[in-house]
Amino acid sequence: MNPKNSAQDSDEAPNGDLVKSPDSASTAKPGVGPTRMSKESIVPGALYVVSTPIGNLEDISFRAMHILAGVDVIAAEDTRTTGILLKYLGITKPLVSFYSRNEKRRSSELLKRLQQGSSVAVVSDAGTPGISDPAFALIQAATEEDLPVIPVPGASAVLAAIVGSGLPTDRFVFEGFLPVKKGRQSRWKRLVEEERTIVLYESPHRMERTLEELIANLGDRHIAVARELTKKFEQFLRGKASTVLARLRAQAPRGEFVLVIAGKGLRRPDSESPST
Repeated sequence: MNPKNSAQDSDEAPNGDLVKSPDSASTAKPGVGPTRMSKESIVPGALYVVSTPIGNLEDISFRAMHILAGVDVIAAEDTRTTGILLKYLGITKPLVSFYSRNEKRRSSELLKRLQQGSSVAVVSDAGTPGISDPAFALIQAATEEDLPVIPVPGASAVLAAIVGSGLPTDRFVFEGFLPVKKGRQSRWKRLVEEERTIVLYESPHRMERTLEELIANLGDRHIAVARELTKKFEQFLRGKASTVLARLRAQAPRGEFVLVIAGKGLRRPDSESPST
């Protein structure tokens, strides 16, 4: 236990809130060390970009709960999915749908509410809004109108997959979903020379095709396939792409997938030659 957390040297207020001591307040770096845990005030006219669990509901943060309970309205990619989360948290709050087919119309409506002083939280079905989902359109529109946009960090499938992959995390590139048809092959060609670790999203019914294309275009690189992250049947498949592909062929892919690919030139202890 950290000595500063002992009863004798406690920085804890009588009500249990953590407070900065005068010394730490003057030397603390942004984003480092403990800060006051008293609940922040909701900013009128602010758009809160709230991260939600990617599977395990216990991954919700205290701050996210406070924000969701305090804003005037929640814009959700799927109101049914978010409704389940809110019920679990004991939060009752107006919900409006915000998804790819209504994002243009809904963005206009939500911008008006923000400009009138209402606070809005935007959430995706899972993880951090704006990462390969419609929330980006609303976030961009709010910034263009110079409205406050406040991120509330939390779960991210990208980060969970890469830190569990066993592949380098110091430099990586996120490619989202590959194009289904037009532009797909050109995207692979651009990735051939990529030296950073590559992270992709993929649907289960395209997973085999994607690994076949990976081998054909990038070679038989080391990869990690993360499935059902934080859920009961979470699974990581690690190894050469051909080995992982064989395992997926033996068992039909199910669930949500994140694919992590070694960058060009990566050497592995179990391989005499670098990734091609």
